[in-house]
Amino acid sequence: MKNLSRRTFLHKLTATAGSTALVTAIPALGTTGTFKNSTETKKLNIALCGLGRYANYVAENLKDSQHCRLAGIITGTPSKAEDWKKRFDIPEGNIYNYQNFDAIKKNKDIDLVYVILPNAMHKEFTLRAAQAGKHVIVEKPMAVTE
Repeated sequence: MKNLSRRTFLHKLTATAGSTALVTAIPALGTTGTFKNSTETKKLNIALCGLGRYANYVAENLKDSQHCRLAGIITGTPSKAEDWKKRFDIPEGNIYNYQNFDAIKKNKDIDLVYVILPNAMHKEFTLRAAQAGKHVIVEKPMAVTE
C-alpha cells in the first residue's frame, strides 16, 4: 500500500465524501426551479465549470447518482474538453470554454452549473451562470475580497 501522509489521506477522504454527499443529496430539479416529486425520473443536469482534480471526484460520483448526471463541461483547456467528452459521453453541444460560456443560457440540457474553478474566478462565473438563468453551486470562497 502506498504511504500517505495524514494530510493527503484527509484531503482525499473529504473530497470524495463531499462530492458523494453532493450528488446523492440533491433532489431532481425541474427547469422551473421547483422540486419534482421523488417518483419522477428526471435527473438534474449538471455542467462542471473547471476540470481540475476536485471536478474529477465530482464527475466520478455523478456516474452513480440517482438524482444528477454530468451533462456538460466548461474548460479553458481544449485537450481536457476532448478527454472529458470521451470519458463521460458529453455531447459536443454541451461543451463550453470560458469565452463562449454565456451561450449556455440557450442550452435546455443544462439545469445547474457547478463552479469548481480557482478562487479568483468564482465570482465571475457564478454571476455569469446566474445571469444565464442556471442554478449555481460554487466552491468556497465565493470571492477573494468582500
